[in-house]
Amino acid sequence: MDGLGSGIGQLSLHHVDVFTDRPMAGNGLAVVASPGPLAADEMLRIAQELRQFETIFLFHVGEDGAEARIFTPEEELDFAGHPVLGAAAVLHAQSRPTADRHVWTIRVAGRPLRVTTVARDHGIIGAEMDQGPATVSPPLPQGVARRFAAALGLRVEQVREDLPSQVVSTGLPYLLLPVTSEGLAASHVAVADLPSMLSEIGAAFVYVLDPDRPEGRTWDNRGVTEDVATGSAAGPAAAYLVRHGLRPADEFFHVHQGRFVGRPSRIDVRNAADGSISVGGLVAPFSSGSIEMAAVRPG
Repeated sequence: MDGLGSGIGQLSLHHVDVFTDRPMAGNGLAVVASPGPLAADEMLRIAQELRQFETIFLFHVGEDGAEARIFTPEEELDFAGHPVLGAAAVLHAQSRPTADRHVWTIRVAGRPLRVTTVARDHGIIGAEMDQGPATVSPPLPQGVARRFAAALGLRVEQVREDLPSQVVSTGLPYLLLPVTSEGLAASHVAVADLPSMLSEIGAAFVYVLDPDRPEGRTWDNRGVTEDVATGSAAGPAAAYLVRHGLRPADEFFHVHQGRFVGRPSRIDVRNAADGSISVGGLVAPFSSGSIEMAAVRPG
């Protein structure tokens, strides 16, 4: 496909910003398309060099989708939201620039993800993904929830004890910790053993959620980098808010994120009547270019 992975020894590179209507806002993403296979260590090193929170690699790009692998600078992920949306927007812009609407299938870790893209003005693409139904675990015991609150630097009064802390997943399990607006502002990773704590309850990451706005925050588990806008957490947040009667079922609403890192983002979510979770937003193009494989595979 023209513009995607063309050229021997080169990978195509597209930098887009997701969950925003303008460049240099929202959540930045690198979309890398390859005409052939790449080793996992090569993709990891490229992700580390690009230094985005996540980089998505596309393979076997066709008229209606692609195979994909997603990397942070630390590891490969089986699922992430904003990379899938951003990748579909790049596919739309590159291969169907005159189409008003198209449906793509992005396959990640063997899981097909259906994304609908819609062309907007000034090169902006709207993208919406069906994440399927959410899996909701039983509420954590109050003592365990308080232990996680302390691990995030929170005082007891900054946690919403009228709502449960639960692990919810639409592909990547998040501990949803409901907090007050003051708790959201104060939260941070305050312990070194957060990964082992999360593993004990079957979660990969924690998502601190102010359910009133609603607005969330999450970090890498070392607490080094705060994510700007997390599609894989917004889906679970939507399921959680509807389940507890805080938002209506089968209606779109917004989850906010990124304010605390200076990149406010808006994620569109909906928990359909059949239980499926939709997550979407706008995608703005920023730059494009190529990666020389000779630099990745020095001879």
